[in-house]
Amino acid sequence: MTTTDTTTQMKRRRATGASRIRAKPPGVGATGPSRSGPPAEDGTPGVNDVRLLGRVTSVPVVVDLPSGDALVSFRVSVPRSPGSRSGGASAGQRVDSIPCSAWSATLRRRIAGWRPGDTVEVSGAVCCRFYQAGGATRSRVEVVVSSAKIIRRSRAA
Repeated sequence: MTTTDTTTQMKRRRATGASRIRAKPPGVGATGPSRSGPPAEDGTPGVNDVRLLGRVTSVPVVVDLPSGDALVSFRVSVPRSPGSRSGGASAGQRVDSIPCSAWSATLRRRIAGWRPGDTVEVSGAVCCRFYQAGGATRSRVEVVVSSAKIIRRSRAA
């Protein structure tokens, strides 16, 4: 799997035959994801800041990458706002399941102990990663978590 920052970089890598695995998604540094971006056309700064309060949907999975780095991947189910509409979603959908990943060792250890049904709060930034799989270019949008805490444990043991 090769992840890249942009489609332009993928085209450059294909043209030169270069390929490498990115250990972290774009914008993730030692202190977590970068949340502010370049100014918009009107000069206002961009902001990429997400806060989710919801339930863990399944056991978090620790993923060891070929580069030697690791991450934990999990999903948080959050209620949809009343009256909100989403193109293509079923009319009766009341929740969204949001994919999340955490890269720091501290967060990985903390989140790995979560279990389905736990109520949690996570903060981070939305990140879109592009990668090669099965000869096709694919993308994944997820929340890269910079802070996480458990609000209430589920009753199931």
